[in-house]
Amino acid sequence: MTQQLDMPAPVAIKLPATMAPLPLPNAERARLGERIKRLLKERDAVLVAHYYVDEDLQRLAEETGGCVADSLEMARFGNAHPARTLVVAGVRFMGETAKILNPEKRVLMPTLEAECSLDLGCPADRFIPFCDAHPERQVVVYSNTSAEVKARADWVVTSSIAVKLVEHLKVRGEKILWAPDKHLGTYIQRITGADMLLWNATCVVHDEFKGQALAALKRQHPDAAVIAHPESPTAVLELADVIGSTSQLIQAAKSLPQQKLIVATDRGIFYKMKQAAPGKILMAAPTAGEGASCESCAHCPWMAMNALDNLAQVLETGANEVHVDEAVRVKALRATQRMLDFARTVQQRNHGD
Repeated sequence: MTQQLDMPAPVAIKLPATMAPLPLPNAERARLGERIKRLLKERDAVLVAHYYVDEDLQRLAEETGGCVADSLEMARFGNAHPARTLVVAGVRFMGETAKILNPEKRVLMPTLEAECSLDLGCPADRFIPFCDAHPERQVVVYSNTSAEVKARADWVVTSSIAVKLVEHLKVRGEKILWAPDKHLGTYIQRITGADMLLWNATCVVHDEFKGQALAALKRQHPDAAVIAHPESPTAVLELADVIGSTSQLIQAAKSLPQQKLIVATDRGIFYKMKQAAPGKILMAAPTAGEGASCESCAHCPWMAMNALDNLAQVLETGANEVHVDEAVRVKALRATQRMLDFARTVQQRNHGD
C-alpha cells in the first residue's frame, strides 16, 4: 500500500527569473548553427540533447552525430561515445549524470542555471535524514535528482524502466522508499501493488495538466487519443489511452491509429513526434481549468533556457563545466550503474537475447 505517513511538507519551488530567450532571426540561427557545428569538431565534443529543449538544439544534435533522447538514453549515449567533451542540453541533473558516468570527460552545459523542479523539490539535506529514518526500505530515486541524492540511493531509475524495477524489487520482498515525483510513484504503486513510501514533489510541467480540462478537450475531439507521461496527476492518467516515458510516447504517436493526439507532456517533444508521425495532429494537453496557474504552460521554463547563443558561447569559452565531488560521484555511480545494468537486462529479455 502506498504510504505518505511522516511525509515532510513539499519544498517550495521558485520558477526561474530568467525568461526564455526571444526567437532569433533565421539568418542568425543559421549562422549560430554553423558556428556550433565547427566548434563541436574543433573541441572533440558531442551534443546530447533532451526531447524537451528547443528544436534547433535537437536538430543540431541530430545533424552532428549527437543524440536526442530521454534521460536514460542520454546517459547511455554519453557513456559510450568516444568524444572527450560532452555538451548536455537539458537540465542540471542530466549534466551531473553525464559526469557521474564519465569522470574522465569534460561535461559542459549551455547554462548551469537550468534546474528541475523535481530535483529542487528533493534537497539532499532533507531527503537523506528521511531515508535514514526508514532503513528497512530500498531507496529508489528518479533520475531527476541531484548527485547527492543519487549517492544515498540504492537504485536510480527513469520512467521507462521504473515499473519493471519496482516489480523486480517487489518479487524480492522489498519495501520501497520512492522519490521524488509523487504522481509517478502513485502510478507505479497502482500498477505493481508494491509497498511504497512516497516523497512529496511534482514536476512543474506535468502537475499543471488538469483532468477536467482534458475531459472537456476530449469531448471536443472524440476521435483523438490521449498519450500521457506518468508524472501527470492521476485524474489525467485515468483519461489516457497510452501512459509512458518520453521515448515510449513517441513510439505510441507513431503506432496509434488515431490521427489526432492530445499529448500530456512537455511540448518540446513535438519535434521528434512530428518526425515519427508526420501526418498526425498534435495538441498539448490543457493546463487551464480549476486551480490552474499556467506556470509552465506545457513547457519547462528551465529547459527553455538552453539556446543556440549560450550553446555557442560555452563551446567557445569552455565555461559552464559540470563538476561533481569525487566521493559523491563514486557513491552515485553505484546506483546509476545499477540502472544501466538493469535496463540492459530488460532490453535483452525483450529481444529474446
